[in-house]
Amino acid sequence: MRFEDLGLEPKILKALTEAGYESPTPIQEKAIPEALAGKDVLGIAQTGTGKTAGFTLPMIHRLSKGRSKARMPRSLVLCPTRELAAQVSESFEKYGKYHKLSMALLIGGVSFAEQDMKLTRGVDVLIATPGRLLDHFERGKLLLTGVEVMVVDEADRMLDMGFIPDIEKIFKLTPFTRQTLFFSATMPAEIQRITDQFLSAPARIEVSRPATTADTITQKIVRVPARDDKLKRAALRKLIDDHDVQNGIVFCNRKTNVDIVAKSLQKHGYNARPIHGDLAQSFRMETLEKFRKGETSLLIASDVAARGLDIPAVSHVFNFDVPVNSDDYVHRIGRTGRAGRKGAAFMLVTPADGKAYDAVLKTIGADAIEEEDFGDFFEHNKPEKKSRGSSRKSADKGDTSDKSDQDDKKEKPSRKRTPKKSDQPEEAANASGGTVASPDDTARKPSRGRGKKKSDDDSVVGMGDHTPAFLLRPGL
Repeated sequence: MRFEDLGLEPKILKALTEAGYESPTPIQEKAIPEALAGKDVLGIAQTGTGKTAGFTLPMIHRLSKGRSKARMPRSLVLCPTRELAAQVSESFEKYGKYHKLSMALLIGGVSFAEQDMKLTRGVDVLIATPGRLLDHFERGKLLLTGVEVMVVDEADRMLDMGFIPDIEKIFKLTPFTRQTLFFSATMPAEIQRITDQFLSAPARIEVSRPATTADTITQKIVRVPARDDKLKRAALRKLIDDHDVQNGIVFCNRKTNVDIVAKSLQKHGYNARPIHGDLAQSFRMETLEKFRKGETSLLIASDVAARGLDIPAVSHVFNFDVPVNSDDYVHRIGRTGRAGRKGAAFMLVTPADGKAYDAVLKTIGADAIEEEDFGDFFEHNKPEKKSRGSSRKSADKGDTSDKSDQDDKKEKPSRKRTPKKSDQPEEAANASGGTVASPDDTARKPSRGRGKKKSDDDSVVGMGDHTPAFLLRPGL
């Protein structure tokens, strides 16, 4: 099937041809006709299958007729992250280049004033993250009563990020006559509840089993023999060196790890940059732009970059950490092998990752993932064994066991022991004509001042049988 067979108008087809697209993906082939017919759509497909164009193209077709009003957008696209929202806006610009559709992007890290100016002029397409959208609404800068089409993209990621209450609130602010296009890679029970509540007889389109990986991706794991981040970083560098990595994304579970791995790679001469939610929006956008242009070879990312980013020519994905949420594995490796291209994904697995790795296997429906042979590498890069009870501080400074052993072997100076009375030889006692004075005898000598000690023979003077001297004075 070709795009001409889907019923899209000529201007959209011209833009698609110029972008190099000839035939739709399975999700586009099934979703676009249903959306053009005005039906609600529930699309379930693995990441990298073209869901963005699946809702962008029919929206442009529908919005080509009509005019926008001030502060009342005609359509709304909700995205979980700023990066995904920016990507969707790029898709609208690419596919709607021959349409005079106005667009506004409401994301954090950007001035409210500039966004307010666009809303005041009126927009046909409003693309937003839930938090920033509600901020504008609560300021009285936005009305959602004119929304004709509403899109929720990467709905399961919305669930992971805690946006479901915001999504429900936004749904209630839009008219019930709206058309809803709902897309997700997986379908958890909470997402199913939302679709049952807010979608009206949707056309359910499921082009693949939920949480499956693309056949174009070669998957392998590396068994790291110890839970040692330094060893893992060395293994990551070997993977990058051994394979023809044109560009790649390295995923870490924690933002701190993202920074550490990025700095480590930079230190070893690799062209790498970090991206995660704590970085400034301008830096994040600059990093993505450099990665797209090939100016940056390695993108070190948290899961903020795992969903929906369309960077077609990513050759490799590396999971520095096994993802805590097994569904994230599907989204991470979905950054490679897109649009029919070949890709490769590697994951570093330590003995402590057993449960998380088993969950990944269960999610993707596999008994195991092929292992990369790293035996010789780990044999020559064994982690140093730490003695039991050694402090973290000593471990950071290196092994100091040799020094401690030498200290233990040094002869300690002996202390002179004061001889006891029983140790005195009898000849010494007889020669002096009496007993030898012992330390105890010396200790009984009275001392001056407050420190005077009483002899064991001193009687205790109290108020019992003893009569005080003042009572014995004559005349009393």
